[in-house]
Amino acid sequence: MSQLILFPGKKRSLLRRHPWIFAGSVGRLKGKARPGDTVEVLADDGKFLARAAYSPDSQIRARVWTFNENETIDDVFFKRRIAEAVARRRNLPELKNEEGVRLLHGESDGLPGVVCDQYGDTLSLQLTSAGGEKWRKAIVNALVQATGCSRIYERSDSDVRRLEGLEPVTGWLHGEAPAGDLSIMENGVRLLVDVVGGHKTGFYLDQRENRLLTGALAAGKSVLNCFCYTGGFSLQALAGGAASVLSIDSSGPALETAKRNVALNPQLDAARAEWWEADVFTALRELRKAERKFDLIVLDPPKFAPSAAHADRAARAYKDINLLGFRLLNPGGLLFTYSCSGGIGNELFQKIIAGAALDAGVDARILRHLAAGPDHPIALAVPEGEYLKGLLCQV
Repeated sequence: MSQLILFPGKKRSLLRRHPWIFAGSVGRLKGKARPGDTVEVLADDGKFLARAAYSPDSQIRARVWTFNENETIDDVFFKRRIAEAVARRRNLPELKNEEGVRLLHGESDGLPGVVCDQYGDTLSLQLTSAGGEKWRKAIVNALVQATGCSRIYERSDSDVRRLEGLEPVTGWLHGEAPAGDLSIMENGVRLLVDVVGGHKTGFYLDQRENRLLTGALAAGKSVLNCFCYTGGFSLQALAGGAASVLSIDSSGPALETAKRNVALNPQLDAARAEWWEADVFTALRELRKAERKFDLIVLDPPKFAPSAAHADRAARAYKDINLLGFRLLNPGGLLFTYSCSGGIGNELFQKIIAGAALDAGVDARILRHLAAGPDHPIALAVPEGEYLKGLLCQV
């Protein structure tokens, strides 16, 4: 096995069990290694630190599979890691009856660059690292064995793959496409899932608990859902008894799917739902000009800052929509506001929202800090994994 030998003083992060080894920490590669090959990571004094997947084209030159010198990286390793990750979800009572669950969450499950979501009997797999690419077959076999699911679709089309020198890959890895529409029941509401063309792996499972909370607080309220995608928050608001729900998104196809979602749930009153295909920033200004007001607003925008380098520009965008959101709330109104940008930390996000409230001329308080559900755990050694953050504010 080839060896990756670090420069002096570069082992500290590994001793803290952080799984990323950046190019600037690598002194030399002893032997030959192709993308995805397993290498031994050694300190400059020759001490064993980890076994990792080598990625010569990435600034993250290697991603750790194990810090255990006695653990071999082979098919059995992936079978064990994946079975453990699946079992952890099965043991969470809040996920007991959910058909949509994240089964593998990358570094947090000891599988860097490997994400898998379950939608009923279908798995959607995303591989974004050279190591995940190398061990695709072993990962697929382990998933089939651990879940018994009849089909797996690969959604390895994230832009992150290019940073690893990998081309996009999509297609059925196991089984065949379902005969009809794929859907899941989430907190009593049925939702369509498009694993082939939908966002991420087909749906945003990370907001499951937050959608449920929105529904619990929506009774009798006028609701505005911005960046609504296929209407997950909107349907929960309708199920919770909202008086009206206006949903806005720039994607016409996403809105058509949202309308189909309403039709899938005959218990919901479709007459209470209004759908706008529009740029949210423009639409919020139009609503302000029309003097529209709402009792509950959801702001769940796409990723404005993929890295810290984009934080300044993203901060302006977050402040803009939240400023408008605060101005559109009735007294006592609720604002659910989110950021999925890795380049925006919790502290900065709260500062942005506080600035927006100040400029809007409202007194607001935080009722809750919001995050992804328990099937999206965060490894204590990898705080970067906490990408989704949210606040529930009241004016």
